[in-house]
Amino acid sequence: MFTGLISDVGEILSVETNGDLRARIGCDYDVSGIELGASIACDGVCLTAIATGADPRPWFDVEISAETGARTTMAQRPWAVGQRVNLERSLRVGDEMGGHMVSGHVDGVAQIVAMAQEGDSTRYSLEAPAELARFIAPKGSVALNGTSLTVNEVEGARFGVNLIPHTKEVTTWGRAQVGDAVNIEIDTIARYVARYAERLQSFDDAASS
Repeated sequence: MFTGLISDVGEILSVETNGDLRARIGCDYDVSGIELGASIACDGVCLTAIATGADPRPWFDVEISAETGARTTMAQRPWAVGQRVNLERSLRVGDEMGGHMVSGHVDGVAQIVAMAQEGDSTRYSLEAPAELARFIAPKGSVALNGTSLTVNEVEGARFGVNLIPHTKEVTTWGRAQVGDAVNIEIDTIARYVARYAERLQSFDDAASS
């Protein structure tokens, strides 16, 4: 489980395919404290650390299954050496709970369709897959490339978020461009509320028929 508060920006150091994809990610974490099997969210995707090291800089290895690759931005933009990714280690008992509850199970891919400066902040307009759009609500939460953000407005499948300069500096969002694909994870509570409302509606329809 994660919070959507990015704690580091990693760099892809190597990528190899031998069945599944294996990637080495350079980071600023103290990798001596990363146990093998630990979960680390990489651009919002919960992955398992399978090896660690510190030469020439701290790094950890992950494996990505074909299923994960097909359901995330990796399908459109395969990981490549030099690419930067948002990182967050899993939530531990006693950690401060900021952001919102994020599982690291990406629901789909959204696309940045517009960007505009609003004071010091940047407003990003994105388009979500139709099957996910109904779970996105104004003032609700959404995780984009692992970053917990608040939804400003929703119009059909399009929605907007604002990022302050600090967030852009400590994540990969400072490099985002129109046309970029981003991993999207819907807020679990919003999903359950929507499904509950649908169930109530089905009961009402059945009662009135």
